[in-house]
Amino acid sequence: MTASPARPATLPPELPEWDPQWSRLVGAACADGVRTFHVLDTLPALRAQGIEPTGTILALHGNPTWSYLWRRLAAATVAAAPAAAAAGERVWRVIAPDQLEMGFSERLAHPALPAPRTGDWRRIADRVADFDAVVTQLLAEVPGSDAGRDTAGSGAAGLDSAGEVSAAETSADPRAAEAPAGPAHPVVTLGHDWGGVLSLTWAARNRARVAGAMTLNTAVHQPEGEPIPAALRAALAGPLLPASTVFTDAFIRVTLELADRLDPALARAYRLPYCARALRGGVGAFVADIPVDERHPSYRELQRLGEEIAGLDVPALILWGPKDPVFQERYLRDLRARLPQADVHRFETTSHLLAEDVDYAATILRWLRHRFPAGRSHAPARADGAQNAPSDGAPAPGDGARLIFDALDARAQDGSPASVDMSRTPAQSVSWAHLSFVVDRIARGLQLAGLRRGDRVSLLVTPGNDLTAAAYGVLKAGGVAVVADAGLGPAGMTRAIRAADPQWIIGEVPGLTLARAAGWPGRRVSVRPLGALPGRALRVETSLTALVRDTPDGPIATPGLDDDAAILFTSGSTGPAKGVRYTHRSLGALAGLLAGHFGVRPGTGLVAGFPPFALLGPGIGATSVTPDMSVTKPRTLTAAALADAVAAGDCTMVFASPAAFANVVATAADLTAEQRAACGRVELVLSAGAPVPLSLMDAVAQVFPAAQLHSPYGMTEGLLLTDIDRPGVAQAAESGEHGVCVGTPIPGVELTIAPLTMDGTAAASLLSDADAAGVLGEVVVAAPHVKDGYDRLWDTQARSARDGSAAVDPAAEAGAGPGAQRHRTNDIGHLDAAGRLWLEGRLQHVITTPAGPIGPAGLEAIVDELPGVLRSAAVGVGPVGTQAIVCVLEPNPAQGLRPGLAPLELADAVRAAALDRLGLDVAAVLVAREFPTDIRHNSKIDRSRLARWAAEALAGGAL
Repeated sequence: MTASPARPATLPPELPEWDPQWSRLVGAACADGVRTFHVLDTLPALRAQGIEPTGTILALHGNPTWSYLWRRLAAATVAAAPAAAAAGERVWRVIAPDQLEMGFSERLAHPALPAPRTGDWRRIADRVADFDAVVTQLLAEVPGSDAGRDTAGSGAAGLDSAGEVSAAETSADPRAAEAPAGPAHPVVTLGHDWGGVLSLTWAARNRARVAGAMTLNTAVHQPEGEPIPAALRAALAGPLLPASTVFTDAFIRVTLELADRLDPALARAYRLPYCARALRGGVGAFVADIPVDERHPSYRELQRLGEEIAGLDVPALILWGPKDPVFQERYLRDLRARLPQADVHRFETTSHLLAEDVDYAATILRWLRHRFPAGRSHAPARADGAQNAPSDGAPAPGDGARLIFDALDARAQDGSPASVDMSRTPAQSVSWAHLSFVVDRIARGLQLAGLRRGDRVSLLVTPGNDLTAAAYGVLKAGGVAVVADAGLGPAGMTRAIRAADPQWIIGEVPGLTLARAAGWPGRRVSVRPLGALPGRALRVETSLTALVRDTPDGPIATPGLDDDAAILFTSGSTGPAKGVRYTHRSLGALAGLLAGHFGVRPGTGLVAGFPPFALLGPGIGATSVTPDMSVTKPRTLTAAALADAVAAGDCTMVFASPAAFANVVATAADLTAEQRAACGRVELVLSAGAPVPLSLMDAVAQVFPAAQLHSPYGMTEGLLLTDIDRPGVAQAAESGEHGVCVGTPIPGVELTIAPLTMDGTAAASLLSDADAAGVLGEVVVAAPHVKDGYDRLWDTQARSARDGSAAVDPAAEAGAGPGAQRHRTNDIGHLDAAGRLWLEGRLQHVITTPAGPIGPAGLEAIVDELPGVLRSAAVGVGPVGTQAIVCVLEPNPAQGLRPGLAPLELADAVRAAALDRLGLDVAAVLVAREFPTDIRHNSKIDRSRLARWAAEALAGGAL
């Protein structure tokens, strides 16, 4: 390649969020001579503080951005350096060059406009070589950061502080001699967009020098048979390429629109290096160098790069914005396959420029602390959120571990009912023997059809016998059951399924139709046979009916205890639903705990008005009865439907949410004598998912007069953590404590508190049992049956599992291993002197008053007792640390309350109760139009949304 200088490199002018101290002009020996790069380098800023780096991040931007993309990472590393150095932690230097022809680096002279197959422009291979030249030059400035590379005779050149080209030196500062050498100074690459491909390639070719690799939305390989994304197809279409990338800045503007509400000043800063047509040639050349087919000059090179990247075995982090219209889900799938060891974190609401929308720098710094803690080797560790590698699964002697389908296997010859589906007309009952037979046929049939251990299988089946058979068949075959609540709605379901990225989908027609329309991944299996036309339309390969009918008997390769078993999605009540990963070991521990704690024995029948418990029935050896109700609308469960379900399974246990039980109580007058008699035989009633007030417990006791009433506390991440019965709730009500009492930890659960700081965040450290009583903080639990991790949410899991230790093993902190798993619940509350847990809300709903943080649930429990109040929500309005307390009431149709300020008499009653009972001043009492709650339980209040509404209403906005 031949090219002569056209425009020299320059330093950027004053820009928002940019420190001029970061900017350097660096000359480096490239293939066509010494070229000058503008480089973001934080080394001068660190040395100005008297600090030497002990790790280096090599960051490379894509097209059409420049090193401005990395300004927040630069700022975060520099800001963190003094505290890190004082604590003996690693200090990170950031090196981020502008690629040639881009940003403020040198522009070269070219004979023609860029074109896909012609033109004397820099291509992929050239850009990798350019990156090597400039970073090799800069790494040599700090001894130890370029370990494994012999740079003697490289001919590298650089610029001194005056901007003149000078010979490279091995050390730019005598203090650098004190910096640790070798592995003590890891070098980690980072790239975005095409910078991700280039930086990963450089890492793969410099394995002796590189300790880790990180990427933001990038693509390594264009899958055969898949169309190039529409946005790129448009830019590559003949005359549109120069028109959109060089003649105008349309390509740049469209790219910047992929950020969520990018500040205009920041957008101008991104566009500044490309403000004239003559400065945009590199943007067009980069687009033109995208290999659309094998005839493209860069096609073979990109194929080779992909193969090299697949051999990169260092710790890796993939950060992903799923709403990206260019680098879509299939590219993430390909990248995960090439880097199976990678930790993945999806920022679900972000797109291509996620660096502008979220605090990605904090995530990167947390990951670096996990993977490269000072004073410890940085060998690759298992990726959190990735699937466990298949194991032999054999439990250790005396382990006591069990597989979730063991109880089903043990009753394979039992003709008594195992599962009863009351939603069918007539009700459908399946025996243990038949269910075992069907499960085995499904498991073997799936394996013969190609399902491999660890394959993910999305279950789009209504709770009942079909779902039970499908779920246990998948689990026994070694598949990973992906369960997302239909209550998430089409958009939420689509987001969840794409996050899990299943290889298979088993569904009924409505679910398969949604999957087809939304383009969900996975081979399709219907529950029942479909006709030829609908089968082709829905891309269905076979059915469960066909698998059961046609699969020959034979061996089933069952999974191991530490293989992944299930991805269960949360309700989405506090943000995008999260996938919670369970192994067979933790699912088995949960089943054993439920069976033991609640005394499940052969012949026990369980009415499950909550889908997860219906699925657990066979695992705990209980006959499961699914009542006739809508799983997405808990309040559709009537007393008659519940009584009929009890009678059908001769059940002694009932489980439902508080919202469901509220409607049961409301419709109890419709029960017949026979239905009342069936309810009278129930021995145990469980209700969870939200606090159960004593008044509701008392009303439920009238329906089930012989039953013990329990309200276990748990969540998708840990379905059973504490327990309290009706007498316990009554006793707690007389204690004078505030909040909602959920009882004491069940055996095997360790529970403690992370105290809240003045700004409402939870401290890193955990309180000892002796110090926890009465202290408001985040509830932290540990138990063998707690989740194994959040799926493809590395940062969420790392923050959830932290325990405040100074040096925690990354694998242990991420929840690896068969022991107790730690989980920060995001719930806030306190322990009383008797060891009972009192919940006071969610961490994101803390009210930060000048006097300190307040949990909303304590005030709400008092307000909810007032006449005329259906439900309340306490929220904070104003800046953090000075928030005023506002009480929002749910409208009560019986009282005719209208949205806006509450009636004076009711407002005075709320203020008086808050002041008398808790010593709190309530600034305002409002009535909302409606209460935003989750669909699964119809009880988790979105206080953040109500707080925004209250602030607008008090400022004179629309009610």
